[in-house]
Amino acid sequence: MNIKQFRYSSDNLGYLLYSKKSAIAIDGGAVDQIISFAGYNGLKIEFVTNTHSHPDHTLGLKSLLDRSGALYLDHNSLPAKGFIGLDGEKIDIYHTPGHTNDSVTFHAGSFLVTGDTLFNGTVGNCFSGDLSAFYNSIKKLISFPKETIIYAGHDYVEYSMSFARLIEPENGDIDTFLKKYNPEHVFSNLEDELKVNPYLRFNDSKMISILKERGLPVSTEFECWESLMSLG
Repeated sequence: MNIKQFRYSSDNLGYLLYSKKSAIAIDGGAVDQIISFAGYNGLKIEFVTNTHSHPDHTLGLKSLLDRSGALYLDHNSLPAKGFIGLDGEKIDIYHTPGHTNDSVTFHAGSFLVTGDTLFNGTVGNCFSGDLSAFYNSIKKLISFPKETIIYAGHDYVEYSMSFARLIEPENGDIDTFLKKYNPEHVFSNLEDELKVNPYLRFNDSKMISILKERGLPVSTEFECWESLMSLG
């Protein structure tokens, strides 16, 4: 399975997943670029869907459907089905609530399309108000192999690393992470995320010490998560 990233509306990131001659668009706000890429590469866009229902992720949906003739897949119904078939390959779908109640993550090959649940270097705001669900979603995502690549819904890398440095100024991995950053192709792997993303480091001894110094609760893994989320 292949993936092509499209930037639109300043920092939004949308995707085309494709294999052989078929494709699925996820958060397809970059309508012109997606149609052009598909046409140039001889791809038929079979499906269009979203990671969640926020308007910046559904932007251009009608136009993309009209121009591609694709079938719309409501992301709310996808986790129950569990997967999408594309040219004999499988794209798994997981319900990952937290940022919103309807957030989903797509898994194909060695990568995850995480929407606004997990960004490169940070996580989304908990607009659902359900920190427990968000915690379980993050736990699910970081359980994948360390080489798994994260493709997120926005490019917040520079901001997120500035914030990470405020929390953990002695973390030398932040500089390494930033050296790998390319705004033309925004991604990271889980191994690097676990070194620099403060919200994934709820069971790291250095981060727990930092939280203790701030007088924040750390008696359980979930308390560490809540404490970290309170810092943002």
